This record gives sequence, C-alpha cells and structure tokens, in this order.
Amino acid sequence: MNDCMSDDIQTLAREDDERCQNPGSGMALLGQHPLFNGLSRRDFEDLGESIRLLKLRRGQVLYKQDSPAYEFFYVVSGRLRLYRLDTTGQERTLDSHGPGEVFADVMIYADPARYVAYAEPLRRTELLAIPTDRFRAILERNPAYSQLLLRQYASRMVQRFRDLEVMTVRRGVQRVMRYLLEFVPDDQRYNIEVELPLPQNQIATRLAMQPETLSRLMRDMAEEGVFELRRGRLFIPDRRALEERCL
Repeated sequence: MNDCMSDDIQTLAREDDERCQNPGSGMALLGQHPLFNGLSRRDFEDLGESIRLLKLRRGQVLYKQDSPAYEFFYVVSGRLRLYRLDTTGQERTLDSHGPGEVFADVMIYADPARYVAYAEPLRRTELLAIPTDRFRAILERNPAYSQLLLRQYASRMVQRFRDLEVMTVRRGVQRVMRYLLEFVPDDQRYNIEVELPLPQNQIATRLAMQPETLSRLMRDMAEEGVFELRRGRLFIPDRRALEERCL
C-alpha cells in the first residue's frame, strides 16, 4: 500500500487532512502494550518497519463500517469513538478508545476481515497503524506469541461482560454510576478527577437512554454533591458516593 492510507479501507481522511510519519517515540509506547511486550526485539523491530503514524483531526473518519480491514490500531494520543449506523441511519455509539489502547485487533484472524463499525476521532488524535498481515506472519513464525493474543482477547471478553452488566441494570442512575466507575482508577478514593470518554449525548446512546434522561440524572447527582461536572471532566470528592448509587 503506497498511499498514506489505502483506498481499500475507504478512509475519508485524505492528503492534507492527515499525515503519515515515522512512528518515532510511539513505538516505545507500543512496546509496553501487553500485545507486543512479549515479542523479541528482532520481531518487534521487523514489525516496526511497516507501522506508520497517522495524525487525524476531530471528525475525520479513520475507517467505515463494513470496509475491508487491513490494519489495526494503537492510540498514541487523543480519543476515538466506534459507532454503527442502524437500519434507520441513526448512529449508535459502541465504544471509545484512548491513549495506550489497541482496537480492531480482532481483524488479525477475521475472515472476511471487515471493520464492524465506523471509527472517528473525538479530538486531534495520533495512531499507529499496524498491518494485520505482518503481525499475523510473526505469530505464525512464533506460535508461542499466540498467548499474547489470547490474553488480549480474554481481557476484552471480561470488559464486554462488564459492559453487559451495566446495560442490564434497569435503574438509570445505577447504569450511569456503574459506567462512570469504569473510568475511576481503582486506587483512588478521594478528590478524583476523570475525563468523560464521550460527549454526554453519545454516552446516552452507549447506555441505551435518551440524552434528556442522562442529562437530568447527571444534573441530579451534581446537585447532591456526588460530583462536579465541568467541561467534560468529573470532579469526584468521594468514590463511595458513586458506589453507593450502584447498589
């Protein structure tokens, strides 16, 4: 693939709207990820020869739903959301990914390999694009590396069960609080500051509720002193206040 991003994956980010550069320091971060930190130096360097740094602006589309998948991605900085279009053409937010996370890696062994959703940056975002065929070739040469992939998928499966648990909670306030707790570090109890992973209207879609309902619940919790919300950031004085509303 000679272009910055292949036409085959039908990206909407083009020419001046994106730049492909040498991965540089991003490779050091990638090497710390569980999917890559078990590779030998030689294999990691071999893979690195085909990895490119992509720089996207907010609102650009990295790839389309159902387009052929030749790459998976590591987020160096910024944040993206994944969404699908339903039968009515409405966007349904599925997930979001921030720094240090890998996504679309299930395409490594998918057949046919097609992206299951749209991927769109929520702000300026830097990504490492990793060719699935090069990574798959390394796994096939070194079967022991398959354990890295299995651990990654197992971790993903645990997270999906947590997501399912959140979605099956009937009371809206419990659903919201459990979702927010996913982003609060386990070792922090007091005076916590976290960034919301998505805009509120997209969080509402993610939690299968109306935006007005989520806005009201968030406002009620803020008035009760559970947290403060300022410009997309939560300021939580006491973690227990969130946990108590999950009961």
